[in-house]
Amino acid sequence: MRAARRLVVAACVAALAGCGQQAPSPGVAPPAAALAAASAELREVDLTYSAEALVEAVRQSTVSAQIAGRIVDIRFDVGDRVKQGDVIVRIDERAASLALGASEAQAREAEATLANARAQYERTKQLFQQKFVSQAALDKAESEHKAAEARLKAMLAGAGQAATEKSFAVIVAPYSGVVAARHVQLGEMATPGKALMTGFDPATLRVVANVASTQAPAIRAGAKARIEVPSANRWIDAKSITVVPSADPRTHTTQVRIDLPADVSGIYPGVFARAHFVVGRAPRLMVPREAVVRRSEVTAVYVLDAAGVPGLRQVRLGSASDERSVEVLAGIRAGERVALDPVRAGMATGPAR
Repeated sequence: MRAARRLVVAACVAALAGCGQQAPSPGVAPPAAALAAASAELREVDLTYSAEALVEAVRQSTVSAQIAGRIVDIRFDVGDRVKQGDVIVRIDERAASLALGASEAQAREAEATLANARAQYERTKQLFQQKFVSQAALDKAESEHKAAEARLKAMLAGAGQAATEKSFAVIVAPYSGVVAARHVQLGEMATPGKALMTGFDPATLRVVANVASTQAPAIRAGAKARIEVPSANRWIDAKSITVVPSADPRTHTTQVRIDLPADVSGIYPGVFARAHFVVGRAPRLMVPREAVVRRSEVTAVYVLDAAGVPGLRQVRLGSASDERSVEVLAGIRAGERVALDPVRAGMATGPAR
């Protein structure tokens, strides 16, 4: 099996070396002379521990209905940006308006009753001072006055509650953000607790990764990380790192939260990412990312000789990397020049080594 695999790798190398190769015309200079190249260099780089992660929003919420009613207006949809205080949904408020009117009428009735009870109490006090009525009559007038006051307070509280419930018919954005989901359609019946819209604040994003608990001390000490987002082909410097002071006893992992800068755009919650935590520094042999070519089981670069002619060289890559370069463990030496355009280099390749 190993011999067969070596034959497959050798065939891939040979195919790469001969891909697009054409015999140069006599007296014509090889086109490799114009190839852009860079040197493999030994430099001190950050040693990283990488972990898969997901982007999530620090502020994400689902707005729900607080009263029952038919939905009569939806002003935003998925992907729309809203500002804090913007009206996003309106619920039919006619029933709430009628309830508010009834509560206000009862409050006015209670005010009139209180005014009459207060006047009766004052008259009874004067008559009691003149000894025309008994103590029992005075106590009764005082009791009716206090009952009227209490009833007015209850009616005013009911009117306030009705006004508050009426205000629930207009749903506003609790903060500025982006609509992530709309859960209702125009004309549907809303009930208390029914989800209406979900949104998040794109200015408060973070990446959450679960790392081996043994790496948590080094990550906490380094306090530096870079986030790779493959879908957006972007690398982002972490704003801050928080190592959660607890571990999962089943997986022996610790959650790490990496806050992203506020100006990050084009990234949304749920996007896959990789967190690269800095755990030290050491010298490593690095080559530009664009110089590496991968075909099947072969990882290689085109190395330029003294005459500038490229030759395919199989290499073995290491774990150290950033958005510009990757580590090479074997296959080339420091100072050797590699072609930055593997496609053009393959068209003018020299013999594979």
